[in-house]
Amino acid sequence: MAKKFHQPTRMCVACRQRDTQSNLLRLRCIDGVLTPFTGVGRSFYLCHDCLSDEKKLVRAVMRQCRGGDKDKHMNTLKEIITDDRKS
Repeated sequence: MAKKFHQPTRMCVACRQRDTQSNLLRLRCIDGVLTPFTGVGRSFYLCHDCLSDEKKLVRAVMRQCRGGDKDKHMNTLKEIITDDRKS
């Protein structure tokens, strides 16, 4: 019988659904600047379903980054998503 390995589950900040860590996009906000997670500091997760729903996405990112420029955050997020899909 094969062993089942533990996979960490995390929660999407937009829809609050739980999923395995590998299925979520991990981001962080440093001083109001949205960046991909680099391994240090606090971060948050977004699921791939919420990435297609712009209304949920805007609210979640603005909440995590504590305000700031909505258009700048959305443009940065789109760049991060396209870079993530390329790799």
